[in-house]
Amino acid sequence: MSQNIPTWYVQQYSTNIELLLQQKTSRLNNTVRRGSHVGKQASPVDQVGAIAAQKVTTRFGPIGRVDAPLDRRWVFPVDYDLPQLIDKFDKLRLLTDPNSSFAQNSMAAMNRAMDDEIIGAFFGTAKTGEQGGTSTTWATTLTTSSGQNVSVNTGGTASNLNSSKIREAKKTLMAAEVDLDTDMIFMPVTASQHDALLNEITIISSDFNGGERPVLQEGKVTRWLGVNIPHTERLTTGTADDSSTSRQVPMYAQSGMYLGDWDGTIHDLTQRKDLQGLPYQIYDCMTFGATRLEERKMVRIWCKE
Repeated sequence: MSQNIPTWYVQQYSTNIELLLQQKTSRLNNTVRRGSHVGKQASPVDQVGAIAAQKVTTRFGPIGRVDAPLDRRWVFPVDYDLPQLIDKFDKLRLLTDPNSSFAQNSMAAMNRAMDDEIIGAFFGTAKTGEQGGTSTTWATTLTTSSGQNVSVNTGGTASNLNSSKIREAKKTLMAAEVDLDTDMIFMPVTASQHDALLNEITIISSDFNGGERPVLQEGKVTRWLGVNIPHTERLTTGTADDSSTSRQVPMYAQSGMYLGDWDGTIHDLTQRKDLQGLPYQIYDCMTFGATRLEERKMVRIWCKE
């Protein structure tokens, strides 16, 4: 055999492009109310507070007047973009065309940004009033009606998510007159909270599973006590009521959170003729904003991980 055969040795390269592990779709945009807007800010809803009927105690008395409390909640747009360049010279040296994969990667990033806006609005400052000039903050105490919090010590000292915390949060929503028959309830959790739920006998026992809406589906907790449980790893932490750093797990009615969209998604693939090599530019931009619509439609569950 010729000693020059090694000259013909080949190297095999992949013809596939695969995105590394990441959240690709929005996990939360279908758990909130949605709407489309234009302008520098938008009011998704005008709010009318509860009033009380009055007993008639006299005959032919004068008619008074009852004024319902009124308010207005606002949402503000936040701009995002993601430009990427693919040099034509580089494409000549590749076995694959990266345009499609880069576009998918870009949309995944936008979907995560959308979830981050929703998560930030869970316990962030909401804007109310005629022109949105009033700040409505999420109270931190356990006793105020606007600070509906489940203690980190519920169901166990400095505990992670458990059935007692879920029951307490749901009881709080019911006490606030949230209509559980018509309003879907959501509780996003991270892998840590999901794993903690798998230690709950009421979750893993076959006595509590089965029927038309099982709690466990392929080992994943998707719903319990009428609460839908999506998974996300993007929930934030904060200082819990025992002064520890804990995960802020929200439980909320769908009608209590809002995501506003300005002009949808713009996806553009063009060739940049103003740059050397005439590279292709993949450009995505979106404008959206989120807000909490009503404090009593949400509960914060403190979970120690």
